[in-house]
Amino acid sequence: MNENTPGQEPESAAPTPAPESTPKSSQESASESATTTKAAEPAGPPYVLLEKLAFELLEDQRMNRRWRVFFRFSALILALIALWTAFDLKGSTKQVNSRHTALIEIDGEIDAGSSTGSVSSILPALNDAFSDVASVGLILKMNSPGGSPVQSAIVNDEINRLRKLHPNKPVYVVVEDMCASGCYYIAAAADRIYVSQASIVGSIGVLMSSFGFTGLMDKLGIERRLMTAGENKALMDPFSPYSPKHKEFTQAMLKEIHEQFIDAVRAGRGKRLKENPEIFSGLFWTGSHAITLGLADGLGTVDSVARDVLKAEDVIDYTVREGLSDRVLKKFGAAVGEGAARALGNEWLKPR
Repeated sequence: MNENTPGQEPESAAPTPAPESTPKSSQESASESATTTKAAEPAGPPYVLLEKLAFELLEDQRMNRRWRVFFRFSALILALIALWTAFDLKGSTKQVNSRHTALIEIDGEIDAGSSTGSVSSILPALNDAFSDVASVGLILKMNSPGGSPVQSAIVNDEINRLRKLHPNKPVYVVVEDMCASGCYYIAAAADRIYVSQASIVGSIGVLMSSFGFTGLMDKLGIERRLMTAGENKALMDPFSPYSPKHKEFTQAMLKEIHEQFIDAVRAGRGKRLKENPEIFSGLFWTGSHAITLGLADGLGTVDSVARDVLKAEDVIDYTVREGLSDRVLKKFGAAVGEGAARALGNEWLKPR
């Protein structure tokens, strides 16, 4: 036990000296601050990261799909343009600067709707070929079983008219497989007709066909209810009896058209035509036999006629062909018209 000496203050414990603090650099301070901030922020849940990755993946897929659609659509457009250019061959490939043989193809049925066998396609080609100063003559390359006598007669008359206007430009026909009926009606207007040995030529006749169902209707108990304003309006109706009067009238009409056909052939072939009662009976013959009958003049092809007869080996095609776009639009228009007519008919016949 320590006792204090009088006159002296009690001794107190000496204070412990405080540890000296070492000054910190600014980088260490910033690092500690960042560590404290990160520790204070709570970590996000895992699905947030997954959701973000999923959205990014979907966005990439959507972008790739857009580009694929774009490239496919562009390829389709280019393909359609190429097809349109390749098949839309309306018009001719004529060249008017050099001496040449003009070629016009007549292929298929002679009909108003035919691509190369209609008046609307043949007449412009004929006029272009005749009016071209560089063409020395025309070759009609024909391959047709015939068709409309009206279309054939119009083309026949036009060839005769143009031949008179251009007497120095001969017109030759070259038959491939067939030149029958209305096709021969046109060919008869040419200066000469060349064939192959096995070509089918002739069929100088006219026909009109139909069917009769009256006997079948009687057996089935079907009654035909037809009303007309005119006693002959039902002529050639397949569901009505074929009267002798109608038959006589129809036969007279066919005979008249046949006589027009015969006159055109006689005028075109002249004395070359051998008098034979079967020539105008509707029969047809091979090319070799047609030559002996005077229906053709010899054997030949487009190249041989151009080279040996016209003396102009360069052959320029004047054929006016219906383009792909015209065919598509025509079919589209027909379909639309048919649909409209059906719709109007249904509306008209709808009970009210």
